[in-house]
Amino acid sequence: MHSADHSQSVCEIKPTFDNPDNGVDKPRHIKSFVRREGRITAAQQRALAQLWERFGLEVSGTFEPEQWFGRQAPLVLEIGFGDGESLATMCAANPCTDFIGIEVHRPGIGHLLLRAAELGLTNLRLICLDAVEVLQRYLPDECLDRVQIFFPDPWPKTRHHKRRLIQPMFVSLLAKKIKSTGLLHIATDCENYAYSILEVLRTTPELQNIKADNGFAECPAYRPTTKFEQRGKRLGHPVWEILFTRHT
Repeated sequence: MHSADHSQSVCEIKPTFDNPDNGVDKPRHIKSFVRREGRITAAQQRALAQLWERFGLEVSGTFEPEQWFGRQAPLVLEIGFGDGESLATMCAANPCTDFIGIEVHRPGIGHLLLRAAELGLTNLRLICLDAVEVLQRYLPDECLDRVQIFFPDPWPKTRHHKRRLIQPMFVSLLAKKIKSTGLLHIATDCENYAYSILEVLRTTPELQNIKADNGFAECPAYRPTTKFEQRGKRLGHPVWEILFTRHT
């Protein structure tokens, strides 16, 4: 979480695309990302300058999805959407569902802004802040129909496992934001991480595995496969799907 001064109103925290730290203090606790920003193209930079006002959300003191989207509809949050291709595909295929994507890497945000404009999406809004901060300070409890996290950084070396996003404190925070009977969907291609995630979710009291055997799920039809994932499958790398529901 970014530890901005708590006397500061949440609505003062805005993404600043020329500042790698987004103008927010360094976190004291877990963050949802480690910044590894690659080269941003001229087109992506223009998209950030010209399309953010159309698709971006400035974090404010009130959570108003009906105002942002102009309707009441199921609401899905994706954390760490990468280049945004799968999220754009999902938005286009599910026009009756509204989506919020959280990402901090400017090239990915710029890429998704371009795709969103190209597809004429009206059911997508983006936030450029650390997801932990957004969850802790902005989203009310039981406001989301689904949370999805696809291919979080696996940090495969044992000494780096403490940097993994999916840990008990973070999952407990996520669970509070999901509506009763809502879903938490995580996918990974790292077997060790998959079993770690499964164990964390199993031990979260608010969550229940949708699989009767308490194991891994099949890939739901709503999740499109990414180019990276398709390439991995051709090389024989399986993907593990974990789906849990929120229960009261």
